Amino acid sequence: MPHNEHVYAVLLAGGGGTRLWPKSREKTPKQFLKLFGNETMLQYTVHRITKLVPWEKIIVVTNMKYQSEVLKELPKIPKENIISEPEKKDTALAMLVGTLYARSLDKDAIIINSASDHVVSDETEFVRVMRAAVQVAAGNESMVTVGITPTHPATGFGYIKIGHDLTKLEKGLSLFSVDSFTEKPNQATARAFISTGRYFWNANMYVWSSTALINAFAKHMPEMLHQTERLTETKGTAFVELLPKIYAKSEAISIDYAISEKAENLVLIPGDFGWNDVGDWKVVYELEKRDVDGNVFLSDSNEPNVLSIGSTDNLVHANGRLVALVGIKDMVVIDTNEILMIIPKNQSQDVKKIVERLKEEKQVEYL
Repeated sequence: MPHNEHVYAVLLAGGGGTRLWPKSREKTPKQFLKLFGNETMLQYTVHRITKLVPWEKIIVVTNMKYQSEVLKELPKIPKENIISEPEKKDTALAMLVGTLYARSLDKDAIIINSASDHVVSDETEFVRVMRAAVQVAAGNESMVTVGITPTHPATGFGYIKIGHDLTKLEKGLSLFSVDSFTEKPNQATARAFISTGRYFWNANMYVWSSTALINAFAKHMPEMLHQTERLTETKGTAFVELLPKIYAKSEAISIDYAISEKAENLVLIPGDFGWNDVGDWKVVYELEKRDVDGNVFLSDSNEPNVLSIGSTDNLVHANGRLVALVGIKDMVVIDTNEILMIIPKNQSQDVKKIVERLKEEKQVEYL
């Protein structure tokens, strides 16, 4: 596909993720962690996106308290393209604001939406699929979601069921109508979904023209669109200055509930490019390279200082001091300046129980 001069990318980087606690906390959420090399997940995401759009057409929607960190990590992105939300109001408003900002730069803008903290192992295939999605979004009024081809019956993801086949795209890619959405099913349901071949993981990966999204909000979320109408006529710093009043009056709702599940013009392209949202420490273990004993040892800086004797299949994230393991198997050990967490690897999802207890006991210094 030839380069489309109207394509922009909107990256959501405002989450305060807790599923990778205690490394991921309110002050240092997942997108700012170095889990898979020398770059943060945000930096990896942006470098992947630059294969689709130039730096000056990348827009990052973040939280006000993370603005300085985003600017530090992404110095090539124009400062005015870092949009700071005054408060968290979920993905519908964030994506609408990002789209309207792109539209303020180009009324024919086509927007690639992406989270800032996901992993993609096959970037070549990712670029191919996203270019096909851009071509569909540019050619008509359809909004496109990229559904991830499931590899196992995951219970931590939402699922999208496809309807009928619409058309064949380039080199084996197909376009489908969308039948329905299902939030995080149980294991048996997820297994049944996958067996049909008609369900895909929902990665919240969307491509649409600014016009198509505005039309969708006009139909399904008119009040939110009304709150943001002044943004359509605003440029530069004045755009951000309008946000506090808009956010104060707007509903907190996800893009799926607000638009995707209601839109008649939503279509799906399957994506099979090694996607993962890195939802817990077990996933980090599975994505990392293991030693001969099946262990994964990590550290933010230098070599992990870990002594392992007769210990297998563990994940250790060290923090400088020595971590010694003897006869330990299938555990996750996360050491930080303030917190040491030890949990069985197969109970990694239960980290949220720790976070919930800390909230109940108002131990906010650990959140």
